Amino acid sequence: MVRQTGFASLGELAESLSVSESTVRRDLEQLEQSGDVRRTHGGVFWTGESATIRAFEGRKDTTWTVKAAIGAAAAELIEEHDTILLDGGSTTYELARCLVGRRLQVVTNSLPVAHLLSSSDSIDLVTIGGCVRGRTAVAIGPMAESMLRQINVRLAFLSVAGINERGYFNNNMMLVESEKAMLASADQAYVVTDHTKFGKVSLSHLCRLEDVQGVVTDSGLASHWKKRIDDAGVELVLADNRRSGETDAAADPPSNSE
Repeated sequence: MVRQTGFASLGELAESLSVSESTVRRDLEQLEQSGDVRRTHGGVFWTGESATIRAFEGRKDTTWTVKAAIGAAAAELIEEHDTILLDGGSTTYELARCLVGRRLQVVTNSLPVAHLLSSSDSIDLVTIGGCVRGRTAVAIGPMAESMLRQINVRLAFLSVAGINERGYFNNNMMLVESEKAMLASADQAYVVTDHTKFGKVSLSHLCRLEDVQGVVTDSGLASHWKKRIDDAGVELVLADNRRSGETDAAADPPSNSE
């Protein structure tokens, strides 16, 4: 019922199901723990997989709960009534889940993120157009870049496929060009990614380490990478992902193949 309507009040659910509100609350607690809903004053929003846009279905890996923790940590950087930009990707989608019901202006090139946030009346949503990349359902290309040049946001949150000494990388050249336009449109930009992307390189270079305000990642990040990010003058935000079974002891060992 919540997925079909996007939002439902506690009283509506209890009446429709002919159960008590306490029963509904217990069920909503379980749904919220699984990431399918977000409770708010007066009711509940759907934040689970869309019935029509299922870009991440079948691709959830062992780092998914870590990505959820990173998304929650990134959400704490956002102030009420902020204007923000969300890139496509599974980690930025987890960030978007934490924003449902908040009073924000959100710009995104991600169809899943746009579909998720469209159910929230408190969010002023702006979608970026362009060529849609099927695997991740994001809009990229010259049309997207042209639109991005016309906007300004306080914060941008970008996903990447790799990070090494040279900076941040992604695996699609058209995507990287669109992300460069995102960087130019933002007062401050944050990279959101899990620790497994550090020490890796991908097809196309986005920018240098010091060209973003900060990096939001998980506590599995190896200590030598923490130092390198700090030496670059970049803010490092570590999500507490111990609930997902990760610990600092699970951090990646130093790599010589950066």
